[in-house]
Amino acid sequence: MNPLSAKDHLPKIESAASAAELDAIEQELFGRKNGVVTLAMQGLKDLDGDAKKEAAVELNKQKKELQEAIDAKHAALRNPSDDDLATADKIDVGLELPSKDRGHHHLVPEFIRHIEEVFGRMGFDIASGPEIESEEYNFDLLNIPRDHPARDGQDTFWIKRENADDRDVLRTHTSCMQIRYMRAHKPPFRALSPGKVYRKDSDATHSPMFHQFEGIVIDKNISLGDLKGTLITALKELISPDITFRWRTGYFPFVEPGMEMDVMWLGDVSDSREGKWLEMGGCGMVHPNVLRNCDIDPNEWQGFAFGFGVERPIMIKHQIPDLRSFYVGDPRFLRQF
Repeated sequence: MNPLSAKDHLPKIESAASAAELDAIEQELFGRKNGVVTLAMQGLKDLDGDAKKEAAVELNKQKKELQEAIDAKHAALRNPSDDDLATADKIDVGLELPSKDRGHHHLVPEFIRHIEEVFGRMGFDIASGPEIESEEYNFDLLNIPRDHPARDGQDTFWIKRENADDRDVLRTHTSCMQIRYMRAHKPPFRALSPGKVYRKDSDATHSPMFHQFEGIVIDKNISLGDLKGTLITALKELISPDITFRWRTGYFPFVEPGMEMDVMWLGDVSDSREGKWLEMGGCGMVHPNVLRNCDIDPNEWQGFAFGFGVERPIMIKHQIPDLRSFYVGDPRFLRQF
């Protein structure tokens, strides 16, 4: 048999530069048909007695040494040394990597947080309430009794109950938070209540589900001037310092007198069906009946309230002509913001 010398093969193993090259050396040594070690093992049959025993011991020793060297080299190739990394794995800090899409807040909740921050700096508390509201809080205590024609304009979603006397609704406005807050706090106070509301209408400026923010201020010697100053200051910061306002008289049963605020579209006249003006919402001085319903003496305390849509200031700010764009989930629309 041909004697096997591990020393003849160790340098080749150590100099292997890749896993593929090392695999070729392993095949050369341990291949089933023509491997150097395999042929040496087969040659043991030609020996007799003590010579065969001694040759087998030596051959196993050489085989083990070669296998350990191959295993160690495999490990070294999988885990390069610091010297190898210093030359072979350099980082080009000037390389421009491909950009990755990153998620961001939707316009509506992001704008609500901005609203809360702006009015929070004006001293308003933030209050929240249920979206399923009782008829009493949604209508009756807001000076809108069951036979009042103002209910017809609310396009209400009524919730069917087993007991016909339990008349709950998906709240049609955040104005019911006026009642909840006034019944839980003693004046003077300022409160803001953003949230979802529901009405059965849908077009370019309406949606069956949308968002409002309701504000109420109760104190002494409060006037419409305080109301207009508060809203102008807030909306100029929320939308743009260059916006133009228009005030119109408006009827809302829970305020007297009542007004509506419009804001002119920025830039070119919008193609909205409402023309160059977009209604922001209603406002006015809190009706004495509403104050009495909350055990507040209208002869001692006065206040104003306002309820504005959240989506509409965003439409003006970003020149979005159709409110439904907020809810269709089109990535082409959402990526712009």
